[in-house]
Amino acid sequence: MRWVTFDCYGTLVDWRHGLLTSMELIAPGRGAGLLETYLRHELAVEEKSPSMRYREVLAQALRRACAEERVQLNADDASVLATTLPYWPVFPEVGAELSALRAAGWRLALLTNCDRDLIAETRRRLPVAFDAVVTAEDAGAYKPAPAHFELFGDSYEPEVWVHVAQGYHHDMLPAHRLGLPRVWINRLGEHPSGEQVVEHVRPDLTNLLDTVRAAQRPWPRPAGG
Repeated sequence: MRWVTFDCYGTLVDWRHGLLTSMELIAPGRGAGLLETYLRHELAVEEKSPSMRYREVLAQALRRACAEERVQLNADDASVLATTLPYWPVFPEVGAELSALRAAGWRLALLTNCDRDLIAETRRRLPVAFDAVVTAEDAGAYKPAPAHFELFGDSYEPEVWVHVAQGYHHDMLPAHRLGLPRVWINRLGEHPSGEQVVEHVRPDLTNLLDTVRAAQRPWPRPAGG
């Protein structure tokens, strides 16, 4: 029972490209600035309303970002992010690298800050099948809260478990707190301040199988779990 869990958007799917393209539809020439404001508001909405469906998080954060940036947003355009999300592009190396993991005997799972219906649409575009999915809708919370990880561990009881994600705040920090081996896909060349919690860093998923093999160790299942 060897598992590799992934965040989806940002790690497997080009989340920033999808957001930016969508924001350019409603604010031509201003998408980049709107995106940075949006990211701050999305995190705040998730923290304040952990039970809110992700499609509403997307809409609420976009409304707030547009208000701050003085961008006119028509009422029926607030759903643009949820509408376009199923079409956001998959990174080009995903198919080969996840296929190599599966061929080597690893099971694959998604731990995503998303709704069941939205991730179902994205899974149709992913080139490799996944054995399990835990959504924010299932967990009743958004990462970096530990609920996704706890629900996955309780449900599948992995013997070896490596978590792979682009998000430092949303994924690397909670994985570190839970003692999970972790691989940071640092696609944006970030340099986080404070405690460094990353064990293995890759610029993308290339040669991921070798990195996962280097990271793997038995999962220290919590006492009484």
